[in-house]
Amino acid sequence: MTDQSQLQKHSDLVWNIANLLRGPYRPPQYRRVMIPLTVLRRLDCVLADNRSEVSQLYQNLIALKTDTATIERTINHKLKLKFHNTSKFSFDNLLDDDTQLATNLRAYMAGFSSRARAILEKFKFDEEIERLDEANRLYEIIKEFQNIDLHPSRIPNSDMGTIFEDLVRRFNEQANEEAGDHFTPREVVQLMVNLLFTGEEDIYQGRKVIRVYDPTCGTGGILSEAERTILRQNDKADVSLFGQEYNPESYAICGSDLMIKGEEADNVVFGDTLGTGRSKDGFTDGDGHPDKYFHYMAANPPFGVEWKPEKDFVSGEYETFGFKGRFGPGLPRINDGALLFLLHMIDKMEQPGPQHQPELAAWLKDQAKQQTSRSAEEQARQKYTESIPSQLRPIDDGRGARIAVIFNGSPLFTGDAGSGESNIRRWIIEHDMLEAIIGLPDQLFYNTGIYTYIWIVTNRKAPERKGKIQLINATDFAWKMKKSLGDKRKKLGTGSVGGTSSDNSNEPDHIRLITELYGNGLTANADHSEQRTLAQIRTNSDSPKDKRRDASQPIFVSKTFNNQDFGYFKITVERPLRLNFTVNDERIQRLQNSKWFADLASSKKRKDKKQIALEEALGKSLQQAILDALNQQKAEFANQAEPIKNRQAFIKILKPALALAGIKWDTILQKALLAPGILAERDPLADICTDNKNNPESDPELRDTENVPFPGGLLANGQRDNANSLINLPLPLAYENPKQDKGTVDKSALIELVRDHCQNYLAAEVLPYRTDAWIDFDKLKVGYEIPFNRHFYQYQPPRELDVIEAEIKDLEGQILAMLKEVV
Repeated sequence: MTDQSQLQKHSDLVWNIANLLRGPYRPPQYRRVMIPLTVLRRLDCVLADNRSEVSQLYQNLIALKTDTATIERTINHKLKLKFHNTSKFSFDNLLDDDTQLATNLRAYMAGFSSRARAILEKFKFDEEIERLDEANRLYEIIKEFQNIDLHPSRIPNSDMGTIFEDLVRRFNEQANEEAGDHFTPREVVQLMVNLLFTGEEDIYQGRKVIRVYDPTCGTGGILSEAERTILRQNDKADVSLFGQEYNPESYAICGSDLMIKGEEADNVVFGDTLGTGRSKDGFTDGDGHPDKYFHYMAANPPFGVEWKPEKDFVSGEYETFGFKGRFGPGLPRINDGALLFLLHMIDKMEQPGPQHQPELAAWLKDQAKQQTSRSAEEQARQKYTESIPSQLRPIDDGRGARIAVIFNGSPLFTGDAGSGESNIRRWIIEHDMLEAIIGLPDQLFYNTGIYTYIWIVTNRKAPERKGKIQLINATDFAWKMKKSLGDKRKKLGTGSVGGTSSDNSNEPDHIRLITELYGNGLTANADHSEQRTLAQIRTNSDSPKDKRRDASQPIFVSKTFNNQDFGYFKITVERPLRLNFTVNDERIQRLQNSKWFADLASSKKRKDKKQIALEEALGKSLQQAILDALNQQKAEFANQAEPIKNRQAFIKILKPALALAGIKWDTILQKALLAPGILAERDPLADICTDNKNNPESDPELRDTENVPFPGGLLANGQRDNANSLINLPLPLAYENPKQDKGTVDKSALIELVRDHCQNYLAAEVLPYRTDAWIDFDKLKVGYEIPFNRHFYQYQPPRELDVIEAEIKDLEGQILAMLKEVV
C-alpha cells in the first residue's frame, strides 16, 4: 500500500515552488504555471528511458522524407509509446543556455507528438513563459522542477495521479471562485462515486471491462475518483475513462492527468457536449463519443446556465429526430440547460439485456413458446423493441448503466404540466429510471451557496427498487469549515480520512452515513421513512447560540415513494359565461372606443388612394348607421327596469332594428356588439350563454386550473389515496414535438382512463363551492414535479411568549450592564 505521507511530501515539493511566483502572480494565478510545469516534468521523466531511441528513429525517418503523421505512428508503434518528444531538449539540458531558456522551452513543448501537444497547448503556457521570462523567474522555476524526480520507477502512475490530483485540488481551492465552474469539491465527488457503486458488487470481481463517462468532466476529478474506487477493490478491472470538456484549461488538466497515469488521453474530447452547429478544427461540436455507450456516468453540469449558444443546434436535433436523437421528451427553458446534459447521458447508457429485465425475459419466453421458428421469435423480439424509445431498447448481454448527476433545485420542479422540464421528468419517472435524489447542504461549492441535489438514474433498477423513488434529506449532514473557500463554508464530514488537520477534529463520516441511508432504500417499501436526530448526524453547522433546534429531536432523513406520487393531471375547470345586455349612452360609448369599431373606417389598401378613400367613406357610413340604429333603441331599453339577462332575447330585439337600418347581422357583428364590456356586462345572475348546439359557453375570466394527483398517489395533505389503486405507467399519451405533431397528439385513451377520477375530484373539491363548473378534457395535461422540501417539511411551533419575553429582558440586562461600564 502506498505511503500517503510520502505522496504528500512530493505534492508539497511542487506546492512550495509556487512561492517563487509571489509578486508577478497573485496566489489564485499560481496554477497557470505550476500545473503545466508539473505535467511537463512528469512527461519528461516518463520519456527519459526512450529519449535516445526516439531521437535515432526520428532522424532515420526524417532522412527518408517520411511525413509527420507517419513518423508519429511509427515511433509510437515501434517503441510502444502513447506519446513522445522529438526535440533535442529535456529538463536535463534546458538550463545549459540560460539566455535562450524561453526559446528552448517553447521548442521542447513543440517537440511533443500531436495528441500530447494538443492537450498542452490548451494551457496557453506560452503566454506564461513570456511573463516568467520578463519577471526573471523562469530560470529559478525550471531549476526547482529539474531537482524533482518524478520518474515512474520512483513514483508509479497511480501514485503520480494522486499527487497531480492533490495539486489540482489545492490550486483550484486557492483560486476557488475563479475555478469553481470546473472543479467539484472532493468530498462531494466521493459521495457521488459511493452512491454510484453501491450495490454494484459485480464490478469488484474478475477482469471486468468498465467504461466510465463524464460529459462535463472539468479537471477530471469525478473520473479519477471513480477509477480509484474500482481499482481499490479490484485491481484486475479494465477501467476506461471517457469525458468531454469545453473549457481549455480544464480540458488540458484532465487530459494531462490521463497521460500522467499512462492512460488513453484520446478518450477525453475537447468540445461542447450539447453542440452549437459551428464546428472548427480541434473542437468537437456535439457528442464527442458517438456510437459509444457506458456502464457508469457521473457529472456536475453547470447550474442555471443559459444554453442560447446551443439553442439552434439542440432545437434542430429535437425537432428533426425526436426520440431518435438525444432530446426526445422535450427541451427545458432557455435559462437552464442542466436537464439537457441528463438527457444526453441517458442516450449514452448501455442498455440492459433481458437478464436485467425480468418482464422482458418473461415476455420473450412466452413469445418463444408460441413461435415455430427462430425467425418468428426474432420478429417477436423486433416487435417488442420497436414499441419503446431507442434509448430504452435492450441489447443482448447488455449490463445496463447507472448515472449520478448534480443539479440545483430547478430541475426538481421548474416547468408547468406539459412543459419541457415536466415532460423530461415524466419520461424518466414513467420509464422507472429515477432511483434516488439526495439533497445536500448549502454552501458546499466554491462559487455558489445554493442547495444542490444528486440524482441517481439507472436503466436497471434492482427488483426491490422497481416502481419506487427514494428521497434522502442530507441537508443537515454538514461540517462547518474553519476557513471558507469562496462560497464554500461547509463540507460533508469524511471522518478520519480525507480531512485536513484544521477541519478534521472530531469530524463525523457523513459520506458513510448518507451511503448507508441510500443502501437502506433497497429494502424499503413505499411510504417507508427513516429519522435521525441532529446528535446522531453530528453536524456543527448550527451556531452554539442557536437554541431553536433541539439536537435530540428526530428529523426525517429518508423517505420512499411510488413513481406515481410525483405525477398529476392538470385539469382546466370552466364556468359558464353569464351576461346581461342593454343599450344606453355608456355602452354605446364603449362601442365607439373599441378597436373593431375604429377599424371599420380604415382601409387595408396601401397604394390605391382612390380605393382607400372609398373604403374609409363606406366604413364611416357603416359606423354612423350602427350608431343611429343603437340610439333609436335607447328609448325602448330605458323603459326596462333592468338589463336583459338572456342573450337570445336581446338578439331578437337588436337584430331586426339593425336590419331596418340596412345592416347585415353576421357572426362578426354579433361577436363585436355582444362582447363583455361593449353592450354586455358580466352578471352572475344572468342566464347562461350557449352555443349553436345549446352547450354552455365558458367564461375565460372564471377559468381556473386544478392539479389532480394520480390515482393511488399522494393527496395534497400528504396522505395516500387509498381509495384508488395506482395507475399503470407509462401513461397512454405521446410526447408532442412542435415540428412533427404539434397540436395533434391523441389524448382520447388518456381521457378515457382518467375521466372518472378527475370527475370525482371535481365533485369533491370544486362543485361544493361552484355548482356550475365542469372540466374541459381537451385541455387535459400531465405534469411531474418533485417537491423535495415539501416532503421533508416539519412544522415547528412558535416559542411561547413568556420564553421570548424572558430572553428580551435578559438582553436588556446585558445592554444596561455594558452601558454602566461605559458611563
